Amino acid sequence: MEKYQKPVIPFIFYFCRVKVRQNIPNAITSMNLLCGCLSIAASFDGYDNAPALFILAAAGFDFFDGLAARILNVQSAIGKQLDSLADVISFGVAPSIILVMLLRQKLGLNPHEGAFLAAGVKTVQYFPLVLVIFSAMRLAKFNIDTRQYDSFIGVPTPANAIFIASLPLIIQSNNSTLFPGLLFPPGYNPVSEFIAGLTEIPAVIIGYSVVMSYLLVSELPLFALKFKTLSWEENKVVFIFLIISLLLFFILNVAAIPIIVILYIVLSVINNQINPVHLPPFGESNENKK
Repeated sequence: MEKYQKPVIPFIFYFCRVKVRQNIPNAITSMNLLCGCLSIAASFDGYDNAPALFILAAAGFDFFDGLAARILNVQSAIGKQLDSLADVISFGVAPSIILVMLLRQKLGLNPHEGAFLAAGVKTVQYFPLVLVIFSAMRLAKFNIDTRQYDSFIGVPTPANAIFIASLPLIIQSNNSTLFPGLLFPPGYNPVSEFIAGLTEIPAVIIGYSVVMSYLLVSELPLFALKFKTLSWEENKVVFIFLIISLLLFFILNVAAIPIIVILYIVLSVINNQINPVHLPPFGESNENKK
């Protein structure tokens, strides 16, 4: 009996260790999902900055779950699907709800007055929810698009979510010293004032929802922030983007976030003009390497 018991305990420890290691990335992804849900709840509870901060936290978890999977070498099909499901909530539903709340406020609407889905102007407040549909389409496309290995095709959902999440923080920065810019006195930032002023215009919020919905599922190649080497020549566009982004953030603080997202798209377009990317038709490339 003794000789059969000796290998049992080491096997149990090995089994538990492997199971724990395999589920570390999934646990991090679950935190991404939880942050998305908390952002939605905070939006409905009327908090100003909390919904945005939860989305930014979700973006952090979204970065680290992939990093953990690569470091631990435990990439899995279920992890990939869980990641997309979490992203639909955190980077699709949650930011769209922020825009709905902003639009509702600017239109002066109260959902408790009259029919909840009344015709006319009351229905307009829900227009940003179109981003949920296109975010889900973008994520579904990404999961089966074998072309998106070294770069992205279409704007990634976290970029859209971070852009939207920055808006409440920028609006709040006009009324406090919490987010001062480097070149401006506390409580004053003309860039923040300009961006906050744009959010006061319902047509801008609706227009952004339309444009970003298109960009999410477009065939626009965008560079990825991945380094195979540290060579300047091979990563020139990424280095330029990171340097300008850091400078913008130090100068403008949170007001730099939407500018950085726009810069990312613009630099990608310029890079595509200098180094044309010839994309094969969707579904006609090699086996997915991700």
